[in-house]
Amino acid sequence: MNIFVVNSGSSSIKYQLFRMPSETPLCSGLVERIGLDNAAITHQTGTGEEEKVVKRTLSLPDHEAGLLAVTQLLASPEVGMIQDPQEIDVVGHRVVHGGEAFAATAFITPAVKAEIKKLFSLAPLHNPSNYLGIEVAERIFTNARQIAVFDTAFHQTMPEKAFRYAIPNAFYTEQRIRAYGFHGTSHKYVSEQAAQYLQKPEAKLITIHLGNGCSMAAVANGRSIDTSMGFGPLAGLVMGTRSGDIDPSIIFHLINQLGYSPEQVSTLLNKQSGMLGLTGHSDMRDISQEMNEGSHEAALAYDMYAYRIKKYIGAYAAVLNGLDAIVFTAGVGENDATVRADVCQDMDFLGIQLDIEKNQERSKRPREINTPGSRVKILLIPTNEELEIAQQCITLLEDSRAASSSEN
Repeated sequence: MNIFVVNSGSSSIKYQLFRMPSETPLCSGLVERIGLDNAAITHQTGTGEEEKVVKRTLSLPDHEAGLLAVTQLLASPEVGMIQDPQEIDVVGHRVVHGGEAFAATAFITPAVKAEIKKLFSLAPLHNPSNYLGIEVAERIFTNARQIAVFDTAFHQTMPEKAFRYAIPNAFYTEQRIRAYGFHGTSHKYVSEQAAQYLQKPEAKLITIHLGNGCSMAAVANGRSIDTSMGFGPLAGLVMGTRSGDIDPSIIFHLINQLGYSPEQVSTLLNKQSGMLGLTGHSDMRDISQEMNEGSHEAALAYDMYAYRIKKYIGAYAAVLNGLDAIVFTAGVGENDATVRADVCQDMDFLGIQLDIEKNQERSKRPREINTPGSRVKILLIPTNEELEIAQQCITLLEDSRAASSSEN
């Protein structure tokens, strides 16, 4: 079964093509810097000596242009793995916000699409891109079942004391205003990998997903019990363009005293803040370069970024009443040794001790980067949201077939 997984981010598309049940993708790729003239596609097929990598720089005004370019590569004579888009059996889509309407993976129908669209305001950087990816995929892969995997689903195990806000009850019972959490597909995957690595299914873990969007989760016995993002993906850590946690009084001040409209405040906090607001850059590679060149603003931004993560580690260690490991993952978490070093500095009281040399090593495999004497393991585990999505698609199809068989 050919499963094509589409993971549309705010300015990127990650994708993998699986021929299940094999967990090794036939090809994978990344479209970066969508919306810019120097957008880039990196498309990889094969492994080892037979690996082929195609890199292209081109102008991609939107996600539709990006996905169309990817489709051409999938069926190209040079690196293609299919001859026709109709060979795709399933397209699995990452959808950021499922609200309380979706606590599990779902077949995409007009009703499901309508619900996803209703949630645009709660995930303004992602749900519109996810929705567009679905619509484009429906036009291109007309023979495929379209399936949505929701980032919010993994966090549905949070206890009510963690997901409720201290506002009048009617806002939850009538409007469903609560913390939902995000990056659930990634947190689920790396927490399972960490528990397997530790050979401890009941492990107490803090998973730290650091990309353009950033979040953390407290995971015990394989279940999310708290997470840093909330009603929307704006809360929690300092991110590429999002502010993370902010005093709500600032919002009132912006509106009442400085004349901002609610739409302007939303744009400010979601698209113009975070590392972009502090440094003028949202890409950590650019910020790191400026810091190395002596920029005070870049150095301060790195300090603020790491400081917020450390605060959440302390909070979640308390919530978990113990800690077996912290897990770094996603683009920044996997590749930025400076961030990991800053986060783990002066954490001896919690038993977190980083091995400087191991932290500098590069590897795609799950590994420890703590000292031998560290009470808490520091794990670097590459996330694989695409594989997790493919596996959830298979599970949904199998459950659907089993239900049909029992009815007959």
